[in-house]
Amino acid sequence: MISAADTAFILAAAGLVLLMTPGLALFYAGMVRSKNVLGTMMQSFFMIALISVEWVYLGYSMSFGPDVGGVIGDLSWVALNGVTTAPSPDYATTIPQIVFMIYQCMFAVITPALITGAFAERVRFVPFLVFALSWAILVYNPVCHWVWGKGGWLGNMGVMDFAGGLVVHVTCGAAALAAILVIGPRRGYGKRSFIPHNLPMTFVGTGLLWFGWFGFNGGSALAANEVAATAFVATHLAGMAAVLMWVVMEWFFLGKATTLGAMSGAIAGLATITPAAGFVGPNSAIVIGCIAGMVCFGAVNLKVKLKLDDSLDVVGIHGVGGAVGTLALGVFASTIVNPGGVDGLLAGNIAQLGKQAFGVIVVGSYTFVVSWILLKIVHSTMGLRVTEEAEVTGLDYAEHSEAAYNS
Repeated sequence: MISAADTAFILAAAGLVLLMTPGLALFYAGMVRSKNVLGTMMQSFFMIALISVEWVYLGYSMSFGPDVGGVIGDLSWVALNGVTTAPSPDYATTIPQIVFMIYQCMFAVITPALITGAFAERVRFVPFLVFALSWAILVYNPVCHWVWGKGGWLGNMGVMDFAGGLVVHVTCGAAALAAILVIGPRRGYGKRSFIPHNLPMTFVGTGLLWFGWFGFNGGSALAANEVAATAFVATHLAGMAAVLMWVVMEWFFLGKATTLGAMSGAIAGLATITPAAGFVGPNSAIVIGCIAGMVCFGAVNLKVKLKLDDSLDVVGIHGVGGAVGTLALGVFASTIVNPGGVDGLLAGNIAQLGKQAFGVIVVGSYTFVVSWILLKIVHSTMGLRVTEEAEVTGLDYAEHSEAAYNS
């Protein structure tokens, strides 16, 4: 039976998740140089259009359609054929299936947008779109079905992901690592500093992302119920705890706290709690946030030693955070908090931690390999990277004939 309350809640949550992509555009754009602001924003913003169309005609059916061998959904829902305002018995019985479809669409939209932070300031727009569309079809849709689709093989074996630690964050992190290796560093990387041009813009983006994350995690309960409340609270507490821990780490290692560090900590905590948000209580969420702040801080700083130009820390924050959060689910999850969930290690179920680790390895490996192949194909056939002249000029003018600021 359709619930008006649940339907209104998920529609609002879908709007919040949509808001995260423009928020991400601002978050990323503030951290690049002024000549690359619009190019960076466009890479994120255009995903709303491109991936939404892909989702309607292919993605939703591949991700959530009737199962084929545990690997993919069939194509019976292509172009939303048969997707109506009736409830979906397989996914959400109290909201129209079309509402479930559009809510999940927003997850599909933001995931390839997250990857763009890894290769900011050095990729051509049209080849990037070809990669993003191919990636959504060959990586996001299958992984989404494996974990969340009815009959998906990882879900069937007990791998859990409440709101996208595996489906969103591990996939974008693994793809980001492949992109860094294929595309290479920015011109002058390691020889000079790349100073963010507008951290207040990044601050606004952080606030929009945090706000939208309540729809991202809370809405994943798919109803206005106790699980949504649990996820909402866990989301905020983990983000808060990670900010505190990141700032403490900066004080300890750098001697002072930075606003960019505090904002990075917030995103790290929010990404890390995502897979576990509906399965853990407030105190566990705070512990997970503290772990996120500490581990992601270390991962972000490790890129310098490894000489990896992860421009905006996608691997260190989203990839590492998603993996850590997925493992933390296997430790802290409790059926006392969510009777419909699982128990983790601390509740006596060590097997769940093993399942979560297996999920991280499988999703991370599959995503890295397929992403690397796609990037190599696009790079060799279309030229993914901008020319040296265009990189010096900036993406805004070279790719879009525009300027963010007129002096």
